[in-house]
Formats: sequence, structure tokens, C-alpha cells
Amino acid sequence: MLCATQTLADEDKIDTLQSQDIFTLEYASDVDISDDGKQVYFVRNYMDIYTDKKVGNIWQVNTKGELVPVTNGLHADYSPILSPDGEKLAYISTASGKPQVHIKWLESGREAQMTHLTNSPSQLSWSPDGSQLAFSAFVMGRPNIPVNLPGKPPGAKWAEPATVTQEVYYRFDGAGYLPAGTNHLFVMSADGGTPRQITSGNFNHSGHISWTKDGKNLIFSANRHEDHEYIINNTEVFSANINTGELTQLTERFGPDFEPHVSPDGKLIAYRGFDDKFTNYENSQLYVMNIDGSNKRLLTADLDRTIEALKWAKNSRGVYIQYDDLGKGKVAYQPLKGKRKVLIENLGGKAYGRPYGGGDFDVSENGTIAFTHSLPTRPADVAINVKGKTSRLTALNEDALGHKTLGKVEEIWYKSSADNRDIQGWVVYPPDFDASKKYPLILEIHGGPVTNYGPRFSTEIQLMAARGYVVLYTNPRGSTSYGKEFANTIHLNYPSNDYDDLMSGVDVLLEKGFINEKELFVTGGSGGGVLTAWTVGHTDRFAAAVVAKPVINWYSFVLTADFYPFFYKYWFDKKPWEDLEGYMKRSPISYVGNVTTPTMLLTGESDHRTPISETEQFYQALKLNKVETAMVRIPNASHSIYRRPSNLMSKVEHILWWFDQYREEALKKKAEAETQEAK
Repeated sequence: MLCATQTLADEDKIDTLQSQDIFTLEYASDVDISDDGKQVYFVRNYMDIYTDKKVGNIWQVNTKGELVPVTNGLHADYSPILSPDGEKLAYISTASGKPQVHIKWLESGREAQMTHLTNSPSQLSWSPDGSQLAFSAFVMGRPNIPVNLPGKPPGAKWAEPATVTQEVYYRFDGAGYLPAGTNHLFVMSADGGTPRQITSGNFNHSGHISWTKDGKNLIFSANRHEDHEYIINNTEVFSANINTGELTQLTERFGPDFEPHVSPDGKLIAYRGFDDKFTNYENSQLYVMNIDGSNKRLLTADLDRTIEALKWAKNSRGVYIQYDDLGKGKVAYQPLKGKRKVLIENLGGKAYGRPYGGGDFDVSENGTIAFTHSLPTRPADVAINVKGKTSRLTALNEDALGHKTLGKVEEIWYKSSADNRDIQGWVVYPPDFDASKKYPLILEIHGGPVTNYGPRFSTEIQLMAARGYVVLYTNPRGSTSYGKEFANTIHLNYPSNDYDDLMSGVDVLLEKGFINEKELFVTGGSGGGVLTAWTVGHTDRFAAAVVAKPVINWYSFVLTADFYPFFYKYWFDKKPWEDLEGYMKRSPISYVGNVTTPTMLLTGESDHRTPISETEQFYQALKLNKVETAMVRIPNASHSIYRRPSNLMSKVEHILWWFDQYREEALKKKAEAETQEAK
């Protein structure tokens, strides 16, 4: 009888998302559609609970939604690309223990490892006749060992030798300290054999690789200027003869020209780029030029958005482009002459941790578009768009999420108190939300700062909602997808009125009546960590805060971060020692004396983008001021904490642990106050 009662009680409970459910999630990426539009190849990404890694294998889905595995799922397989005749699939696999180029013959099902490289290949590209493959790979340079210690006797165990660094870029987030060397382009026979290096020199050659129609040249982008290490955005489009290695520079303006695609008829090159003005943000636009670099023209002068990817139409009369607009991923068709037409408005879904943009698409000969389909309640699935009608072909997470009650995601617009600008945001409600009750609120701030959130699936935010919090996330000024002027309002002015945009969003939710004003919480990572630290230095309205992987001191950040030539050049107009006052005015550390909010800090110990020394500065300053604080260090984690699923779990659980204790404290104080009033 007791068991029956418990069962009935359990049935009344809703099934909500739990942090361990991260290991049940999947998402699609790397879509490649057959020329006839009947088959889509994609990577089915999943979380391996035993190795604690995101891995994936390649699947095929047809227009009826019938799924067939292409690789066995025992290794990481990615970057699938069909041969021009559609009979072979090249991809990269770790089956041998490290990434190598593989080919699968689709009719027979046979497959083979084609390379035995010492470093990982990327950017696979078939030659037009399918006889060759091009790719990019790292080529080791000579290590810098200027000193050899004399006198070491045989068998002696001395300390590890010192390392000598003289490069501008010597470490990179997610990669650690870099070995000597550069990325170069290679060509190999599709029948196997030794890859042949095409490019040379102390320059990096990476990014998209395209072939001329006759198969004699590779079209690619690189920064081969003398000052390339300091002016990093000044890439040009080049043509390289695969037989002689002779290079021809096709662009020349100051600024990035990149991602070149040769048109199917071989006459034109479409590419992305902009004039570099050393500003916080510029729109990456679509250009077209003749195959020899002549007659350059801009096709998207009237589109105040950044082009993120492009694909030629098979008839060479136009280009399909991807961009974000008002927080949504779109695909449009841009003819060489004529009016642009939006075809897809829900592309995205690959960033399963937080609701960032991104996504993949491909186009068949008949114009069928395959793409990663984004929903607020699901990670990315595969969908196709045929003549304006979208059909979702996969439902990768119905088994994991179909029985779960997720938080409702609702779009809001409001005015900023700073200047009455329109600001877009989204509210995520607890699964059992009741508007007649009072709820705690978490303001979750995106990073970047030049990026955007949108109505996309977010594990972190859904977990917060599942624990009873209303969550607000917004795109304050500086965010992308609202135009160049909106993004550039924070140029040499960050943080600033973006703080007002965020506080105005909190005020709007308080006016709705279902938020407990004594249970306000704030968190964010990277750029969101900067704004969270800035927030607690400018208001005491929040019961607690979590500052994740922040910049606390711009002076020290510019001199310790991995990408330092970029940060000082594009985010400031002087070097740190030339403008101490300007750097410190924008640094959260300058306002730490105002902080009374209990503030936890959380950063990966191997973060080279926002080094953990930034976190330690704020932690120690708060300790000196006897403000309640804690420091959470994620071992071996880079800036991308979510790369290991358990680290994403750890991040969310620590945030909620910190908030929950101050939520309880807030409730306790409220009860005590009510008792005193009654007396």
C-alpha cells in the first residue's frame, strides 16, 4: 500500500532536465548533401560517458528520414565531403589513434585510411575531377635550442631542458604552448600515396580550400605580409599552382579577404572580407571577382549583417549566404544581379551549452538546402528546404528529451534606460511555472562580447530553469545580428551602457510581478564574466553572482592572453603603459571596493584566453575586502569548459550551488523580517 502511494506521488511529478542528461544529448553538424538532393551526410555528435568527451560518427539520412550509419561509431569521424561524382566520401577519422584522412567507397561500403600524417589534417577539398584531395596540416619547424649544457655525465638525470620562446604567438587556448611550425597546404591522390606539400614559408595557410576548374591551382587565403603576426586580419586570397607551388596574389586591400569559393563554371571566385579599420566590429561581406582577381565587386552592400558562410549555386548565377539576424540564423540566396531572398530562418543549434549562433548548410544541384535545424527545445537536427518548404529529417533527441518537460522560451523586447534603444532578449520559465507565484531570477550574460544569443537550445539555461529559476538572457549593445552601428557602440567603450541594457531587462521582468526582487542572481562567462564583475561593482541589487572566466584587469589581460596583438589593437587605441587611466577605467578591478555581493569565480586552469590569473586577482581583492567569495578552478580546462561534458555539469552545478545558498538565505531573512513586522 505504501509503495502504491509513493508511485502515485511520483507520477504527479514532472520529469525535468538533470545535469547528467548532458550525456544523453546528440546534435548534427557538418552537413553535405548529394547533388540530386536525396541524401544528406552529417556528423552525429554524442557524449561518451566513459571517456567524458564529445565524439561523433558519420550518418546518412534520406528525404524520408531514414537513417543509415556510414562509419561505425567507435572513433571520432568528422568533416565528411562527397566526391564530385558522389561515389566516394572523404572524411577525417581517429581510427588509427590520431586524425587521418579516410575515404569510403559508398557502393561497396569499403573504406581505407589514406594518410599517415604526424599532425592532424583539416579543410578537405576534392579536385573537380575527383582524382585528388587537398587539405591543410601543421608542419613542424626547428625547435629553438640555443644552449646545450656541458658536462652531463652518462646516465645522469638532470632537469628538463629550458625552452626558449621568441615567437609572437607562443600559446593558444585549447592547444596550450605551441611547437615551432606553421600550417601548409597539401595535395594527394585519391587513390592513396604520399601527400605533397604545396605552400611554404613561415606563414600559416589554413581555412577553406577551393580548386580551379582545370584542377591545376588551389585558391585559398593567407596572411603572408611582413608584419603578419601583428596585423593579423590582413589576409589575402592566393592561387597556388599545384605542380610548381608558384603563388599569385589575387586581392590587395588592407583587411581580411578569406574563404574563397570558385564558381562551378570556373570563371568567378566568391569570398568574404571587409576593410579593416581597427574597430571592435566590422561586417564581413560577400565579394565576387574574376578567376584572375580582376573586376572585384561587393554584392551585399545593403545587408548590414556579417556573412558567416557561403556556397555557390550550381548554375554559377548566385551565392547562398549564411548570417544571423535578430538572434536567428538565416540562409539567403544572393544572385549576382538582382534582389536577395531569405530562404531559411532557423539555422543553428550546434552550441549545445549556451544559446549561441552557428550552424552548417549545403546546397544540391537542384537547389535543395540541407542545414542544421535550430529549436529552443532541441539541439541541432538535420533538415532540408525544398522550394521554400522546410522538412526536419532527424529527431536525434526525442529519446532523451521527448519525455522531459523543458522550460518555455519566450522572446521579449524592451527599451534601454541609457538611450531608449530597443534590446532583444529571451525569458526561460521553470517547467512548472505559475505566474501567480514568485520566482528567483538569473540574469545570464553572453560572452564575446561581439556575438549573440538567440532562441536556441541551451543545456545550461534549461538546467537553471529546471531548478526553479526564471532565466533572462539578452543581446545588449555590442551584440551581433543587429547591424554594424549596434555592435560598434562598445568600441573603445566596453563595458559601458551595455550594463544599462542588462539592468533594464531585469527591471522589465520585475514589473511583470512574478519575480522576487530579493532573489536576483547574475552570471556570465568570458565577456559575460566581465559584465558580471562590472555589475557587482556598480550595484548591490543581486543576492549573489558567479563570474566565469572573466577579464578583471585589462592591463594584465592584454599582457597575458594568447591573442594579445589583436586585443590591444582592436579593443584599445593604445598599449597598456601608454594609457593606464583608460585601461583601468574599463577594468572591473577598479570597482572592487564597491562590491558587497557574494561573488563566486569559476575558470579553467588551462585557460589561455582569459587566464586564471585574472580570476585570482578578483578573488584575492574580494578576500582582502572580506566579501563572501569562492574560487572554482576546473582542472585542465581551457576557455571552452564545455568540451568535456562533466566540466559543463560541474560549471552549472557550482553556479546553482552558489545561488541556492543565497536563495535560502534570502528566504530566511524575508521570514525573519515578516516575523518582526508581525510583532
